[in-house]
Amino acid sequence: MSQKDRIKWNRKFSEMPDLLALRPPSPTVERWFHEAPGKRALDLACGGGRHTRFLSEKGFEVDAVDIASVALEKLSEYVDKKRVQLIEADLDTYTLPRAYYDLIVKTNYLDRDLIERAKAALKTGGIMIVETYMADPQNEKRDSNPDYLLQSGELPEIFAQGFEILEYREFWNEAYEKYRMKKASIAARKCLNNGYSG
Repeated sequence: MSQKDRIKWNRKFSEMPDLLALRPPSPTVERWFHEAPGKRALDLACGGGRHTRFLSEKGFEVDAVDIASVALEKLSEYVDKKRVQLIEADLDTYTLPRAYYDLIVKTNYLDRDLIERAKAALKTGGIMIVETYMADPQNEKRDSNPDYLLQSGELPEIFAQGFEILEYREFWNEAYEKYRMKKASIAARKCLNNGYSG
């Protein structure tokens, strides 16, 4: 990311405020958040903050990180500041603490390097949930950059070492989204004695 990305996302959220509308959490997050061994969570590229809100209401202390100040300002209207820390940061350079979080959520944004860094920020026994768009010939948004689209079965490969995969699924996105797009999600638990434990 860069200053160019910051400007792009702030403009996008300003011009399309429905992107920051109150939305329900991902079903994958709803099904697996309770498996986290503690109550410290990280919501990466939080955007409108549906998972930040959900997790903070479930008793988690959440670090919500996004490059767009417009999104964070809107989110600040809905969250308990005692439970949520809003962090404006470039995720390309943002330093994650090692073995710190019990739960990490990253949805609708694919950065494979960030996934690897997030693995190291997860405590042993912690839960990581990733959900984002996939390449599919039936996707309605044809101009998507293929670098930011998952391939079928890619997420289980990313979590094949050092993690127990709790759930993996491929599905069509939520009806409220602008374009019909295939998505994939995974919930995985960080195991003992792997290369990522702190």
